[in-house]
Amino acid sequence: MKPTEIINRTLKNSLKQLATTYPIVALMGPRQSGKTTLAKLTFPNFKYVTLEDLDTRTYAQEDPRDFLLYYSNGAIIDEIQRVPTLFSYIQTHVDKTNKVGQFILTGSQNFLLLEKITQSLAGRVALLKLLPLDLNELQKADFALESIQLEKLLFKGFYPKIHASNLSSTIWYSNYIQTYLERDVRTIKNIHDLSQFQLFLKMCAHRAGQLLNLSELGNECGINHNTVQGWLSILEASFIVYRLCPYYVNFNKRLTKMPKLYFYDTGLLCNLLNIQEASQISVHSYKGMIFENFVITDLIKQQLHNNTIIPFYFWRDKLGNEIDCVIEKFNDLILIEIKSGKTIANDFFKGLRYWDKISDQKNYRKYLVYGGKENQKREIVNIIGWNNIVSIV
Repeated sequence: MKPTEIINRTLKNSLKQLATTYPIVALMGPRQSGKTTLAKLTFPNFKYVTLEDLDTRTYAQEDPRDFLLYYSNGAIIDEIQRVPTLFSYIQTHVDKTNKVGQFILTGSQNFLLLEKITQSLAGRVALLKLLPLDLNELQKADFALESIQLEKLLFKGFYPKIHASNLSSTIWYSNYIQTYLERDVRTIKNIHDLSQFQLFLKMCAHRAGQLLNLSELGNECGINHNTVQGWLSILEASFIVYRLCPYYVNFNKRLTKMPKLYFYDTGLLCNLLNIQEASQISVHSYKGMIFENFVITDLIKQQLHNNTIIPFYFWRDKLGNEIDCVIEKFNDLILIEIKSGKTIANDFFKGLRYWDKISDQKNYRKYLVYGGKENQKREIVNIIGWNNIVSIV
C-alpha cells in the first residue's frame, strides 16, 4: 500500500443507503477511526463544517436557524457535540423541511453525541458505527496479509492513519492516549486526576480477555465500584473497550456471570501493555490474550461495518470449561475456539469436545481459529487461519 492512500470502508454502502431514508445519519466511532474521511468520500458534494472552529461554533450558537438553513442542502457537521443546543434546532428543522439526506453528523465524543441524539433526534436519525479497520478492509486495500507476520499486524494495530501513511505505531498510540485523556475524558467526565485514569486504563489492558471483576479492578486502582462503572462506561462509549457477556443455556451446570473485557484495537492494547516492538509479542505472557482479543474484535468490527447486529458471547462454566466465542446467527450457533499457536495441538479442541458432550443443541457450527494461515476441514471442526476469519460470519 502506498503512503497516504485512502482505504475504502465497508460501511460506505450503508451510509449512502441510509441517507436516502433518513434526514440525518450519525456516524459514531473512536477518535481517528476515519469518520470524517468516510463521510467526505461518500458525499463529495456535501458542504463540510467542523464545530471545532471557533468562528463556526459561534455562528451555530448565536444563530442556529440561519446556520442550519445555510447547510440544509446537504452537509457534514463534524464535532457537533460542541454545540449541544443545536440538536433541538435540527429536530425542528428536519420536521419542517421533511427531506431525507440533509445532515451527516460526526463527533469524537460519542458519550455526549449519543446522549443528545437520544434526547432530541429519536426517530429522525440512523446510527452507524465505524471502528478501526477490519481484516476484510485491509485485504481489499491490497494489504499483503499473506506475507506479513501476525505479530507485526497485532503490534501495528488497525487505525487507518497508521496504515495509509505508514506511521510509527509506537509514537502514534502514545499521542493518541495523551489526546484521549486530555480532551475526551476531561470533557466527558471532568476527571481531575488524569494519572489515576491512565492507571485505570492500563489495568484494564492487563485484564483484556479475562473475566472482569469490578471490585478487584477498583481496589487495584484505588477507586470505588461506582467510579469503576462510570469510567468503564466512558471507555465503552468511546469504543476503546468492549464487554463480552456470557452465554446462558441450560446445561444443568453453574455458569459464570461475569463479562469479559476486550480492546477494540490490538495496537492500543500493546501500547498500554508497554510492548515496545512486535517481536516481543511472540514470547509475551499475554500473547494468547492479545490474539484472542484480535479475533473476537475483528469479527465484531466486520458485522458492525456491514451494519448488521449479531449477538456475541462467550461460554464458561464454574469448572473452567470454556468456549471463547459464541455467535448467535438466526437459528444457528457458531462456536469459536481461539488459539495463538501456529501448530495445531490436540488440546486445542478440548472446549469444543466438552460442548459436544454436554449440549443437547443440534444446530451449531464449530471453528478453531489459530495463529497459522492454513485452513483445514476436519470431522469435528473447521480450522481457520488467522488471515481467513472473514469466512466465519
